[in-house]
Amino acid sequence: MTSNNIEEQQNLAQFTEKSYLDYAMYVILDRALPNIADGLKPVQRRLIYSMSELGLSASSKHKKSARTVGDTLGKYHPHGDTACYEALVAMAQDFNYRYPLVDGQGNWGSADDPKSFAAMRYTESKLSPYAKVLLQELEQGTVEWKPTFDGAGKEPKYLPARLPNILVNGATGIAVGMSTDIPPHNIRELAAACCALLENPDLTVSDLMLYLPAPDFPTGAEIISSRQEIQKIYETGTGSLKLRARYRLEDGNIVIEQLPYQVSGAKVQEQIAKQMQEKKLPWLDDLRDESDHENPTRLVLVPRSNRVDIERLMSHLFASSDLERNYRVHLNVIGLNGKPQVKNLKTMLAEWLDFREATVCRRLNYRLDAVDERLEILAALLIAFLNLDEVIRIVREEDEPKISLMHTFSLSELQAEAILNTRLKNLAKLEEMKIHEEKAALLAEKEKINHLLNNETARRKLIADEIKNDADAYGDARRTMLVERAQAQALSDDEIGGSDPITVILSKKGLIRAAKGFNIDGQSLSYKTGDEYLFSFNAKTNQSAFLLGSDGQCYTISLNNLPSARSYGDPVSSFIGLQQGSEVVAAALANMEGDYLVVAENACGFAVLGKNLFAKTKNGRTILTSENSRVLLPITENCEIALTTSDCRMLILNSAELPRLGKGKGRALIAIGKKDREAGIIFTSCAICEKNDDLEIKANNGETLLIKAAEKANFYGTIGSKGQKLAKKIKNIEKITAIKPAQITEKFTEAEENIAVQTQGNLDF
Repeated sequence: MTSNNIEEQQNLAQFTEKSYLDYAMYVILDRALPNIADGLKPVQRRLIYSMSELGLSASSKHKKSARTVGDTLGKYHPHGDTACYEALVAMAQDFNYRYPLVDGQGNWGSADDPKSFAAMRYTESKLSPYAKVLLQELEQGTVEWKPTFDGAGKEPKYLPARLPNILVNGATGIAVGMSTDIPPHNIRELAAACCALLENPDLTVSDLMLYLPAPDFPTGAEIISSRQEIQKIYETGTGSLKLRARYRLEDGNIVIEQLPYQVSGAKVQEQIAKQMQEKKLPWLDDLRDESDHENPTRLVLVPRSNRVDIERLMSHLFASSDLERNYRVHLNVIGLNGKPQVKNLKTMLAEWLDFREATVCRRLNYRLDAVDERLEILAALLIAFLNLDEVIRIVREEDEPKISLMHTFSLSELQAEAILNTRLKNLAKLEEMKIHEEKAALLAEKEKINHLLNNETARRKLIADEIKNDADAYGDARRTMLVERAQAQALSDDEIGGSDPITVILSKKGLIRAAKGFNIDGQSLSYKTGDEYLFSFNAKTNQSAFLLGSDGQCYTISLNNLPSARSYGDPVSSFIGLQQGSEVVAAALANMEGDYLVVAENACGFAVLGKNLFAKTKNGRTILTSENSRVLLPITENCEIALTTSDCRMLILNSAELPRLGKGKGRALIAIGKKDREAGIIFTSCAICEKNDDLEIKANNGETLLIKAAEKANFYGTIGSKGQKLAKKIKNIEKITAIKPAQITEKFTEAEENIAVQTQGNLDF
């Protein structure tokens, strides 16, 4: 950079930094953020002012929206017509604005699709009655004016809002590095809060919430956030609200009548229908949209039966669709000092009341000047009435009648001009009494104005009265109810799947399927060539199961989407992330609060709680760190655990002796010494039984040995002991089965549904 060209050249970093900051400030102050004075962004303010200049008041006829947009762009807002028209549309949508500023005719969009409005050449618009709150005092000296972008005219810097429109209709906007999300509120509640703050400026946010408890959205619904959460939002100026749809029961059906703010009924219907198509919502039989002109929102949900838990169903829909939504609140506005800032509720109301008081003072001073001017003119007219002949002579004979009048009657230029501008016939008709009456009325008004300007208490009472009057004129009842509700919870996989009985079958090649009904003989089913039956267990479609891999990983699988037993089944690896080289060796129905026994090939094992087996992902979780996991069985308090070895030893333990771990290697449950292992002696099978149960030991060759309940005492021992030899040597023990006493029926009960199964096959490794 040379000193001679310092004005022509700049450092690139400095230039870009300054340019970006200028752009950022322009977007913040003149595009995206509303002003606390009137709660409007520049485009909204210009549209409303332009419509008022076009004479489009609430009592006038509608005019084409293209006329309004064109006038706004040509005179005040040199930007795109699309964005300008969209701003106009938003102010006319009663589902978007709590108190619309524009009254529209034609297609202005719908809550399902706010962008479906017709082009501006088709729609017509005018100002709504509420817009009068922003424009009523515009010509009463209440605002500052600035030149338009081309200097051809003037526009107001802000509108003299008689109500805190910044909170009445709220605002949303994204600027550079900051944004705003101000929810709408109820006029009557806002008015009550403003009047209370005028009366007592020391009120806290908590005190103000007695008058203004929460936002009030145009589409109704329910705010389910707690008072404490809402108070925190109002105290900090930021946070989030939770809105939930409102419904009622009608002839056994669920009728949704109000949706959360800016939620599309069509989208909600699509979300629910998708769940029904994917069979993730078996509790619903039908879904209908019965919305019409009289009922803008009417979604009818038909439960499958009258036994459906309606509250549980709706809780699921709240959790899984837009029937419940969070709304961000960020009270970021441009303050009276011209700077953007996040403000709390009290600060916003207090600052707006300061603006309102300043506006009222400007209005009173403007009126006081007008009264003084009129009194001055009345004094001149009275002089003219009393000296009519002389006034006529001066006007007829003098070359400069204004100067002559001023010198003759000691008049000001304004007074002389007023006399000269009065028609002679009107001047002749003037009656002294009428002049005195008008003068007395104006003097009384002047005294009242001076009293208001000099007395803060009287002035604040005037402001409060005006706020109350406007609230009565434009206010209405609250639409969004405040109800604290329990947190919504989606249906679990178990609930979604129904409760039909099934038999889950797994083959040796890892194909899994489900047959309808309990106790289906898996061995009678057909299998792919080279594949065969491995094991099966009874369950219901609304349950989940734990699958134990040979590598010690435990997986959780939902049983509601298993392929039919009419097919060969699907690879179990498509449901769980079974690692290469590993295979499923055992399964048990999932119970988060239940206890389970896990045992490895080396007879080391431990008890583990169900919630420690549960895996949130397909990859499962590591449970057994010993090699070659073999057993996964549910256990109860003080049940018995029978273990056998290949040299025909059996040990029966009490479950209370088991070590309890979340994961690990565990302890040797039955002793198999080093020499035993060298001799090929291994752990063969395990079973869970009760004290009065008999035990049946079965070998691969069909040999069986029955151990009566009374004989089991010979095999009781402590954990890690060797156990006792069986009376009969049985080679290749396949499994141990617990047999209930004769008086207990063999009917499958609910308790038996939780009996786990382990690999059915030769456990001789």
